Amino acid sequence: MSTPTPHEASNDAGLAAEDFERLQEVFARHLASSGGGMSFCVYRDGKPLARFHGGTTVRRGGPPAPGLPAARPWTGATRAVLFSGTKGLVATLAAILAGRGQLDVRRPVADYWPEFAAAGKDDVPVSCLLSHGLGLVYVDPEPDGKGAYYDNRLNASILAGQRPLWAPGTRVAYHAITYGYLMSELLLRITGQEVGELLRELVAEPLGLDLHLGLPAELDEELATIFRADGYAISTFLTDPERRRIVDRMYAGSLSGDGDAFNSVAMRRGQLAAGGAIGTAESMAALYSHLVAPGQQLVSPTALADATTTWSEGVDAVNDRPLRFGLGYELADPLGTYGPVVPAFGHSGAGGGLHGAWPGKNIGFSFLTNEMVAEDRDRRAKDLLGVLAHLV
Repeated sequence: MSTPTPHEASNDAGLAAEDFERLQEVFARHLASSGGGMSFCVYRDGKPLARFHGGTTVRRGGPPAPGLPAARPWTGATRAVLFSGTKGLVATLAAILAGRGQLDVRRPVADYWPEFAAAGKDDVPVSCLLSHGLGLVYVDPEPDGKGAYYDNRLNASILAGQRPLWAPGTRVAYHAITYGYLMSELLLRITGQEVGELLRELVAEPLGLDLHLGLPAELDEELATIFRADGYAISTFLTDPERRRIVDRMYAGSLSGDGDAFNSVAMRRGQLAAGGAIGTAESMAALYSHLVAPGQQLVSPTALADATTTWSEGVDAVNDRPLRFGLGYELADPLGTYGPVVPAFGHSGAGGGLHGAWPGKNIGFSFLTNEMVAEDRDRRAKDLLGVLAHLV
């Protein structure tokens, strides 16, 4: 079989040669048209099943972002910003704490964070926050000052006093950035620890995973430069100009503005629990496969079942996109985000990253890239999962 662009391919668990080649052909085809690099990793029961890495850590023909290394081959050790794949990590932290009895998702947020009771939010349950039904989709007023966007506590304090756009729980809308501020503060109030510290102590170190919220400077050397493909856009389901203005306010220019927030030092060092985690595809696939492995002990089975049950669903009240959420995890939706397998859970990321699990097959997977492609044009992860579903 010909592979037009050089890449690494590992058939770790003995898939039939013809099946492995089918998967490799899809990866190679998308890699050949890519301007950067990507990985697709599949793990079963915490162990690698099939893995593919290829391309380059910098846009072909372009420079690296300031402070990041020059172009090199994309390998299994390449780290990249996970964008909203971060939310799946935070959902895992919440599930761990729920399983330990430290968090009750049915209790009001204000039981843990008293200031949150302001503006009629005294009885809003934690589950409403986790499942994107709260109605606090942007920070109002937006804080001033250099670095304010990365100040979790400052933004959380404003949100605590803010009135929701609708009665919490009556609508669902993706809380793209505010989810991180809210969850960081909630977890801090419960544990006394910052979210990056919790990720390291509860998930990364116990499982030996290369996942970070607050990347140490010495690890920058394996970090890819993110770039937007030509024509990249967010909220591609949305046509209403009024709600488009809300979207622009939600993201604060972090994805579509003229700046380069996703490659900044502030992003790397910050602990943005909505989209700032950094890691490898190997580690994301390993984590999700571990969560669905028989006998796993990271999250109690009861808490994980609760977290992966539908808590909200419908058409996004802001973005017009079909949504289905558990407790922080995205679930299989009408768009087929997680391929043709049900049940499924995980979290996607801006630009095409996708990380998740197929519980009935004990499979965890991760598609990670540095080339951001608009959702209405992107077939990379969907095509890979479409083939994988027939092989496992």
